[in-house]
Amino acid sequence: HQRFDIAHPGFWQTGAGAEVAPFTPITAAQVRAGDFAPRDVAALPRTLAYLDALEAQGRYTLMVWPVHCEVGSWGHGIHADVLAACGDWQLQRQRAVRNVFKGTNPWTEHYSAIEAEVPDADDTSTALNTVLLQSLGQADVLLIAGEASSHCVRTTTEHIVENWGNADLSRIVLLTDCMSPVGGFESAHTDFLQHMQAIGVRCETSASFGL
Repeated sequence: HQRFDIAHPGFWQTGAGAEVAPFTPITAAQVRAGDFAPRDVAALPRTLAYLDALEAQGRYTLMVWPVHCEVGSWGHGIHADVLAACGDWQLQRQRAVRNVFKGTNPWTEHYSAIEAEVPDADDTSTALNTVLLQSLGQADVLLIAGEASSHCVRTTTEHIVENWGNADLSRIVLLTDCMSPVGGFESAHTDFLQHMQAIGVRCETSASFGL
């Protein structure tokens, strides 16, 4: 993400001009009531249009997150052990690992690796990634792991399932011991796993899957 982002504290202020703390949810109604406002007054119309579109989907309320995964910071990188494993795989297979980037557009939340919460018509990186979906659909088994199971992993998986077509959903495997929710959102994690199991997605641990 950029430091300047609609879901970061620096974008927002209270109606009295005070700082907005991380983990503060903000609704369109609160902005219209003057409880919160973008620091840039000129951004108000675009901000309200975004909040209205986001809330109409019924998936998430805008959350002010701590600055994380900032472009150029350590959080933007790949964990050293995973990076080493990917490097070994590339040498063994003589193929490049495909890295997919998301979240650089500051005007929309982008939990999913497949599509932003509210795609920006002027930014193709926020649109449904049909090329990635086609590639994933060719896998014999699609293993999903990472952070966080309450948000990014959850929404990515939901988008994959929504676009999986008539293919067997049991080809998708969630490695449940290789993911965890954001603190305070444990119920979203539980609901997500239960729903995925109910529709046929497999929930395994790394041990039960044989990793």
